[in-house]
Amino acid sequence: MLAVLLALAAAAGYGGSDYAAGLAARRASVVRVTVLAEVTSAALLLCVVPFISSQAPSLASVLWGIAAGASGVAGAMALYLGFRHAAFSVASSVSAVGSAAFSVLAGVVLGEKPGALSLAGIALALPAIVAVSAPASRQAPEVALPRQQGQGPVTKERGLEPPGGSRGVAPPGQHHHAVGVGLGLAAGAGFGMFFIGLNEAGSVTDLWPIVISQVAAMVTVTCVAASTRDLRLPPRGARRLSVMTGAIGAAGTTMFFLSTHHGLLAVTAVITALYPAMTILLARVLSGERLTALRIIGLSLAAASVALIAAGGSG
Repeated sequence: MLAVLLALAAAAGYGGSDYAAGLAARRASVVRVTVLAEVTSAALLLCVVPFISSQAPSLASVLWGIAAGASGVAGAMALYLGFRHAAFSVASSVSAVGSAAFSVLAGVVLGEKPGALSLAGIALALPAIVAVSAPASRQAPEVALPRQQGQGPVTKERGLEPPGGSRGVAPPGQHHHAVGVGLGLAAGAGFGMFFIGLNEAGSVTDLWPIVISQVAAMVTVTCVAASTRDLRLPPRGARRLSVMTGAIGAAGTTMFFLSTHHGLLAVTAVITALYPAMTILLARVLSGERLTALRIIGLSLAAASVALIAAGGSG
């Protein structure tokens, strides 16, 4: 049960982090947003972990942590880029299903054997992830942008702003949608490797692996920013959202790391992959997005999935 609760907390953290990152990525360069988010996350963990984790990590733990951090930040950047080509819900759902399926397969390969109820819950979670992330319609909804001085409110289509931040962009064609789906799949693979790396990196009494993973992620994206000559702070509004992304993401990563050491990866990764549900709820409350019937069904399936996994035991 503890593993399930920790995984739910991780899903809430990642869902909130993605919501903030999605808003920031529509206002600034994806690279700049990711750099500031990773710097914030690493700094917060470095301020806390040394006081609660005195055990030195092993070489294997360090290597797994580095692999987790590099693949995780690659997945995050792929997801944020996917938001620019396809609707937010499309890229998010593809990444969630991909990370869940990849992690379950890895857990089984590594010798994990979830119980019958847990397997039923895992199977139920996959359609739940798709349903809670399904777009409301084929046409992306419009959202109001901040009012410019001397102008009326400006609108744009959600998740379709190009990297340069231009307005008035037409809906993406079939090619752009396919690119967004492909980037979502790439993000799912990156997140799946991140989950597996943290699961293999260390013990529950030692949080150094998550610090190592965040530092590795920060170094990776900083190198990308330097090579693309985009190593600058995002604008003020996006800057605040980027810091929120890093802070909430650090909490989510800590919860997931702890959950994997109280339960099976095949269970905790699937529950964590329900993070789009939190993103949708935040968008409904804070941005006024419509909660469709399909998404309500998805949230109900997600609740049933968690109940089955918890009843089946978490390892």
